[in-house]
Amino acid sequence: MIDQEAAVDVPAAPVRRRRGRAALAVGGATAVTAAVVVAAVGVGGRDEAPITRTPPATAKVERTTLNATETVSGSLGYGDPATVTAAGQGTVTWLPEEGATITRGHAVYSADNDKVPLLYGRLPFYRALSDGSEGRDVEELEKNLKALGYKGFTVDRTFTAATADAVEEWQDDLGLPVNGRVGPGDVVLAPGAVRVADVRASLGAPVGGPVLTYTGTRQQVDVDLDVGDAALVKKGVAASVELPDGATVRGKVTSVGKVATTGTGQNPVTTIRVVILPGKRLSAYDKAPVDVTIVSQSRPDVLAVPVNALVALAEGGYAVQTSDGSFRPVGVGLFGDGKVEVTGVPEDTAVVVPK
Repeated sequence: MIDQEAAVDVPAAPVRRRRGRAALAVGGATAVTAAVVVAAVGVGGRDEAPITRTPPATAKVERTTLNATETVSGSLGYGDPATVTAAGQGTVTWLPEEGATITRGHAVYSADNDKVPLLYGRLPFYRALSDGSEGRDVEELEKNLKALGYKGFTVDRTFTAATADAVEEWQDDLGLPVNGRVGPGDVVLAPGAVRVADVRASLGAPVGGPVLTYTGTRQQVDVDLDVGDAALVKKGVAASVELPDGATVRGKVTSVGKVATTGTGQNPVTTIRVVILPGKRLSAYDKAPVDVTIVSQSRPDVLAVPVNALVALAEGGYAVQTSDGSFRPVGVGLFGDGKVEVTGVPEDTAVVVPK
């Protein structure tokens, strides 16, 4: 389970009577309103050194946005990898380096010295596309051709002679056999640019098996969150990521999984996957364990005081001690950021904060 900032039960100090109300000091002794210097005259008429009492530390009741946070362990990386499998026949003649970034139109690998380029899309090419073909896969191909700068056709779901002309021009530019057709093994489809995670094949190997694995190019933090805490985290909430060197980077929760999985071992834990995207690229790290602080609840425009300014009342509830020594009962709300939401005391009131 994750550690959640919440209301804290504090051991009560001895009861002190103030104006008919019993107050238990939370976090320290009660206040003295100001420094008092007492000049004492000793026996024999000699002046003794003044006795100085240090004034208490105070803080003002402030209006603020209060955040309750949860801190969990995560893993920095690029997400789960996908596998590219070479289709057809031939020999692997070129492979990229691990960690390389491949964008639309560039080769993912080569077979028999023919480049197999990357196109963006989600529907794999499951058939040969040529003049007369119709469907969503045709539209996907035409969108890629247009993005690569080829013209003379309409982006729709029909493969026309104009589409074939654009395909032939593209094939010629890549140094491929020019036939105006695109088959299932001629390209690799991915949702966007890819980062090579692991090269599986070797040069000279026959085509027909796994070639490499890839991920997206944007770093992310994966958190396996205990299902008991799932309600505390929502898509879009703010988070911060603490790196191994102590540096902190802001981020945002972009995905909260809906499928729970149970681990193995003597004490298996059931979790869901939460994904956080850092606000900037962390070039010094590819993979690393990190601590993630997630804003589980936020309360804007509330009055708050430091948590240790609270005084537990013997009859129940809480109060704060003002700088004149009196106690004012308060209602308490959200705890977070080392502060607590309070009601029943005006903004800018100075309250005692034990050292």
